[in-house]
Amino acid sequence: MTTSALDRSATDGAERDGPATGPVGGSRAFALLLVITGAMGLLAAWVITIDKNKILEAKVAGKTYTPGCSLNPIVSCGNIMESEQAHAFGFPNPMLGLVCYGAIIAIGLALLSGARFGRWYWLGMEAGCLFGVGFVTWLQYQSLYVIGSLCLWCCLAWVATIVMFWYVTVQNIRHGFLPVRGAVKNGLLEFHWVVPVLWIGVIGMLVLTRWWDFWTGGSA
Repeated sequence: MTTSALDRSATDGAERDGPATGPVGGSRAFALLLVITGAMGLLAAWVITIDKNKILEAKVAGKTYTPGCSLNPIVSCGNIMESEQAHAFGFPNPMLGLVCYGAIIAIGLALLSGARFGRWYWLGMEAGCLFGVGFVTWLQYQSLYVIGSLCLWCCLAWVATIVMFWYVTVQNIRHGFLPVRGAVKNGLLEFHWVVPVLWIGVIGMLVLTRWWDFWTGGSA
């Protein structure tokens, strides 16, 4: 089976049929992927936080602030930022992103420096990424079918979270921390890129079909 640098751990090169018996690290490519996707999410959370503060400051001053990414009635970050869904846990969602994406960057940098983590750590990271991808999936539904607007910075965070979640899953499958065996495991490791490409492609198709009339010049 051929594998890319993204699949192989720099510290654990062999394929495993059972779980690793000690701490494992990650390949340089995997670590860089965590840093890059974490930075993408952190950038999105930071910009949304700044724009949200500007919206609140403008309201206090009796004015209106329109974020730079509010381009038309559909691509309207302001509508998203002022929605109830933007405070799902009682505080602005980007505050959660600032913490979580920052943590992912830190983990990626640690792996680049040669850090190795135990099974419990990788499974904890899996659980955190699963929560993250579940949350952004809920936000996608809310954005498309309840709020009726898109935020480009949110879309960037969606993509970052999906890719991050999937490759953390691949890492855990590779080292036997998730119970995937045989041909299924081999297939997932060989064609690891298929899942995120299809996943993001489906979201793109949902966005396209949701506002088809608008994109094609008809009524919104």
